[in-house]
Amino acid sequence: MAEKKKIRMIVTDLDGTLVNAAYEISEENKKAVQAAAAIGVPTVIATGRMHRSAIQYAEAVGVDAPIISYNGAIVKTAGGELLASSCLEPQIVERVLVYVFAKGWYVQSYVGDALYYVEQTEAARVYESASKISGEAVGRGGMLARTAEVPKLLVAVPETEIADVIKELRDKFRNEADVMQSSPNYIEIVRPGVSKARAMLALAQNRGIRAGEIMALGDSGNDIEMIRAAGIGVAMGNAISAAKDAADEVTLPCEENGFAAAVRRFVLD
Repeated sequence: MAEKKKIRMIVTDLDGTLVNAAYEISEENKKAVQAAAAIGVPTVIATGRMHRSAIQYAEAVGVDAPIISYNGAIVKTAGGELLASSCLEPQIVERVLVYVFAKGWYVQSYVGDALYYVEQTEAARVYESASKISGEAVGRGGMLARTAEVPKLLVAVPETEIADVIKELRDKFRNEADVMQSSPNYIEIVRPGVSKARAMLALAQNRGIRAGEIMALGDSGNDIEMIRAAGIGVAMGNAISAAKDAADEVTLPCEENGFAAAVRRFVLD
């Protein structure tokens, strides 16, 4: 059981953590965010999503803390001011795209908070529906022409294949890109060293907050380092086993308002 600590900042993943399967924040979770803010404890969103996809949730609960997006590659204020950026090298983007095209996997890229893919397949439509963001089909040539200022690439494969694909991509692009799982069938590719954890700690340091004064919550592979780095790392009841193993505490599942339960226990009580 985690030792009771003074928490000065909450950092939370979105999907499967703060946001439920209907892509909504429950009233209970909203109230928990607002109650923490009322005692001076901000909630920072840390997500693999684009900034303009994440901002809608920040606005829904009245969060005005900075938002960590693209798995830590971009940090912006709620008003859109850029605080930190770490994008993939253009030549690496090109190499990854060519490799993924040859494999026939679905891939999408992001430039200037815009979403691009080769063609609007079912995978693209599912992502657009979940993120409430419309992308643009630009063909392979259009993707390869847009390799500058790319904070991340996303590859989608069947859940049964994801472990093998992650291993293959890590072996192929070792020391050139970091590869992680963000959902049952999504793989995120970012610049080496980019992570939610690193962005979280830098943001906290700038605010005079120690790692031990942070509570971080998440459910997937891209949350593990963040969970480990925080003073209190909380895995959702629906989290993957590796995230639970990394956590100090396991809260209720997302659908049972596990975020709110953790905030009440470690911040409000």
